Amino acid sequence: MIAPEWVRRRSALLCVLLAAACSGPAGNDAGNDAGNDRANAADAVGSNAAAASSAAPAKPFKLEDKSEALEFSYAYPAQAAAIPVVAEKLTGQMDKAKADALKAAAEDQKSAKEADYPFRQHSLQTTWTVHADTPRFLGLVGETYVYTGGAHGMTAWSGLLWDKQAAKDIPVTALMTSPAAFSAAISGRFCNALDDARAEKRGEKVKRGADDFSICVDPMKQVLTPEAGKGGGIDRIRVIIGPYEAGPYAEGSYDIDVPVDAAMIQAIKPEYRAAFVAGR
Repeated sequence: MIAPEWVRRRSALLCVLLAAACSGPAGNDAGNDAGNDRANAADAVGSNAAAASSAAPAKPFKLEDKSEALEFSYAYPAQAAAIPVVAEKLTGQMDKAKADALKAAAEDQKSAKEADYPFRQHSLQTTWTVHADTPRFLGLVGETYVYTGGAHGMTAWSGLLWDKQAAKDIPVTALMTSPAAFSAAISGRFCNALDDARAEKRGEKVKRGADDFSICVDPMKQVLTPEAGKGGGIDRIRVIIGPYEAGPYAEGSYDIDVPVDAAMIQAIKPEYRAAFVAGR
């Protein structure tokens, strides 16, 4: 059975918005709303720079906007706002995400009217939180929820790792001697922890390999984020697994923490090892 055009369009819009929400700085103007957001974001970045120069504490950033077509929100913490380059990067992502979401909502609203079916307000909500704030690194995770009128929304995650010493953001893989070496160092413990988390959600022990949702997923294809306690070093790596990857949608996402051990440290480049401490 071939899905109606509006169903196919809605699925495509969901994919586009999830991608846009995790993309880099953008883009083109998309009407007065996006222009106003840029002005607000520019003011925020300017305020961050002024705050840094006067040693005044930065404030968390949050933008909320709701219309008939789209409910939009974007937020990041004070630690990100305090670094002008990071704040500029995130507000750039916000601009592009909102512009794409407004365009998608308008197209879906038009299609709904033409096909004579109810239009459901779209939603795009992104919140960045601190997962590690150490002398060397600031690690952030962005969680984005997208709803485009279907049976349910979808959630995606992205990470940002700021190297304070180098004054730039780097991919998590840059910490590794190689992705293959890091995978070998964590895969056994990761797979066991994932099975334990599955068993807790399902109420029964998992027989690995029995079906598509009982095999171990590749941790290197998921979102990896360094985790640290207050004032300490990085003591674990969190593997964030989205819905449908490790289990059915009803099980939601999985957060699997892999504590730092000697094998993991050996898979970290020597220049970064001092930032890691053995986990529990």
